[in-house]
Amino acid sequence: IYSISKYATKYLTCPMTVVIGFEGSANKIGIGIIRDGEVLSNPRRTYITPPGQGFMPSDTARHHRAVILTVLKEALDQAGLKPADIDCVAYTKGPGMGAPLVTVALVARTVAQLWGKPLLGVNHCIGHIEMGRLITKANNPTVLYVSGGNTQVIAYSERRYRIFGETIDIAVGNCLDRFARVIKISNDPSPGYNIEQMAKKGSQYVELPYTVKGMDVSFSGILSYIEAMAHKMLSSGQCTAEDLCFSLQETLFTMLVEITERAMAHCGSQEVLIVGGVGCNLRLQEMMGVMCQERGAKLFATDERFCIDNGAMIAQAGWEMFRSGKVTELEDSWITQRYRTDEVEVTWRD
Repeated sequence: IYSISKYATKYLTCPMTVVIGFEGSANKIGIGIIRDGEVLSNPRRTYITPPGQGFMPSDTARHHRAVILTVLKEALDQAGLKPADIDCVAYTKGPGMGAPLVTVALVARTVAQLWGKPLLGVNHCIGHIEMGRLITKANNPTVLYVSGGNTQVIAYSERRYRIFGETIDIAVGNCLDRFARVIKISNDPSPGYNIEQMAKKGSQYVELPYTVKGMDVSFSGILSYIEAMAHKMLSSGQCTAEDLCFSLQETLFTMLVEITERAMAHCGSQEVLIVGGVGCNLRLQEMMGVMCQERGAKLFATDERFCIDNGAMIAQAGWEMFRSGKVTELEDSWITQRYRTDEVEVTWRD
């Protein structure tokens, strides 16, 4: 059991703070180490299923259990550190899939007790945001957070990351993944990446449902439509699989650009930061860049090393929280599958 005062006093004045982060909320297991804004290591593994199949929570957790100690050893070896060098152990509290979250949390809790280190439960979404801010040096951006499980437009205000718009049903990454299953696109390295590559060869735009409701978006209608029509359109020669990938990307990303621009106007923001696994998509970055250029704003984005779920992002958010005096008591170190971004008090920003 750790008291806030004990560790806050020591580490708020410590010149070098090292935090290890455990991430495993979905099909990626990652462990990263951060030392005062420097990424010392960030290995990860991905659970990949055959084409046409998604990943089940129990199977994903089994994968994570099989490799997590190997990834932990890699993280320490790459950083050139020993357990004694670590100041704090951070883990993903949520949101995410229950079984994988529990697997990683159990290991993080055990490691913290074995090493005699304080523990910190981190919001996965805030991990993405803080990693993006660290890597890009964005000051106070409007954030588009897009991944397999989340789609949100976020801005910081009064010690919270406020959600200005979000999906009202499924996430954009989930929409892409489920479309990939329909036409049997490979999951290696990820369905979204393979859709992006196929979309580059598409030449015909197929009109699809477009649903923006104020600041929110809906992707279930476009998914239902394309699931019902894809095989009919492909078998009749109406379009190619590449055309469908192109059309789906263009429609989804236009919706995301629209609500991001609306949030920027509301907040008076001149910066956009894209985070989350779908944020790696170069076409999304290109479309957002055009909008930003028209507004005289700046776009910030990262590549697959930091967009895709990774341990370093949990370590970075944990570093910020730990330096501001936060720790998680052992009896409070549970996980939650539904942990909203705006539930967290942001004590490390003005």
